[in-house]
Amino acid sequence: MIEFLSKKLSWIDVDYWFYIFNDLSFVYLILPFFVLELVRYAYQKRLNKNLILDSVANLITFGAFLVTEIILGILALTKLYFWIYQNFSLPHLELNWCTIIACILLADFIYYWEHRAMHRIGIGWATHTVHHSSPHFNMSVAYRFGPLDAILPIVFLFPLVMLGFDPILVLLSELFVQVFQTLLHTEIIGKLTKPVEFIFNTPSHHRVHHGSNRQYWDKNYAGILIVWDRLLGTFEPENEKVIYGISEPIDSVNPIKIFFHGISRFLIKLKQIKGFRNKCLAFIKPPDWVPEAQPLNQKNDTKGF
Repeated sequence: MIEFLSKKLSWIDVDYWFYIFNDLSFVYLILPFFVLELVRYAYQKRLNKNLILDSVANLITFGAFLVTEIILGILALTKLYFWIYQNFSLPHLELNWCTIIACILLADFIYYWEHRAMHRIGIGWATHTVHHSSPHFNMSVAYRFGPLDAILPIVFLFPLVMLGFDPILVLLSELFVQVFQTLLHTEIIGKLTKPVEFIFNTPSHHRVHHGSNRQYWDKNYAGILIVWDRLLGTFEPENEKVIYGISEPIDSVNPIKIFFHGISRFLIKLKQIKGFRNKCLAFIKPPDWVPEAQPLNQKNDTKGF
């Protein structure tokens, strides 16, 4: 087993397996699941105009996100990541199954903190609130992104490059974690067996994460392994029926309003806050933070806190 895990691999091998598990998963898993969800909605008489338009809006926000991600991805991959890799990393690691598995596990742990930051700081929630704003929960919601959702992962993944992991492998590992997350956006699958629910993130755990119920705020940030939440005190099981959405609903299926509503609310808040220092603090403080003795007129979206 050790000999197999340490066997040196070529990029052709790596590209092939990531292609199977990342790219093709849309064809053999995500799309069929979404069709099945639509059939289920129709059977339950829940398939309506709002749900269909919401799903279409989700895909439109994904298109906008993808353009941003491609531009930033090219910049990070060709410039910043490789510059760090060549100048500030530990000895470069060989490409084998052991380093691939290690990179995915570390990327998953980093994803936990990246995801937690998206909820715990003002500018993070200003963009990530888009993902949580749908009152529905299906595969299309996984593709509902905000305008800055492609930026934080780039910053958080620097340590992996500095540890000596190839920048391409790092980005592929992040993508693998994201694809795994996509599969969790469904109501079709109930709770799985206890060992699986204890170790892995599951649809049940992720439904909790999307809940606007007060006890579900700030819970289940995991990507692949739910053990990070269990170890770090942010785990919550699915008990009460989940009500999806955010504390201040946008009540719209307009993709432009959906895509920019978090940023626009944040800018309104900044405008009301007095003092340059306080305005700067709003970027890194929790989204419901306001300076003392400065009550704001705007209702704050505090979901996640």
